[in-house]
Amino acid sequence: MFGGDTLYELRCSLQLAETEREGGFSPHISPFTAVNDLGHLLGRAGFNTLTVDTDEIQVNYPGMFELMEDLQGMGESNCSWNRKALLHRDTMLAAAAVYREMYRNEDGSIPATYQIYHMIGWKYHDSQARPAERGSATVSFGELAKLNNVMSQGKKE
Repeated sequence: MFGGDTLYELRCSLQLAETEREGGFSPHISPFTAVNDLGHLLGRAGFNTLTVDTDEIQVNYPGMFELMEDLQGMGESNCSWNRKALLHRDTMLAAAAVYREMYRNEDGSIPATYQIYHMIGWKYHDSQARPAERGSATVSFGELAKLNNVMSQGKKE
């Protein structure tokens, strides 16, 4: 799922333009969850072996309106109930200019940053194998280094 600082460039540009043109701003992009909230959510759902991983991807677009068209196609338009229904044309044009001025790449494109969260949670079950008791290993990790040396000597012969 998307989360964190996803689309921070677009959010900042819209906020600056709307504040300048209309004297205040309202959210025009759906809110994103924080990574620690996902861990808490999984824990409350009864998962006890949790992993949450983050990837950050930057996609370049010709302009802000192409980015917004892509977001609409993904179904990622704002779903907030209390959002302002209309954003004026001059505010949109000002936001596009702010976006281009603040974040433009050398080739003239604009970046859009997506933070993607991947979550894994486990619940133990009686049918699952359990971890071995601490100290029950029959081979030490130190022996693995010797195995590596033996393998490398075998390749030389």
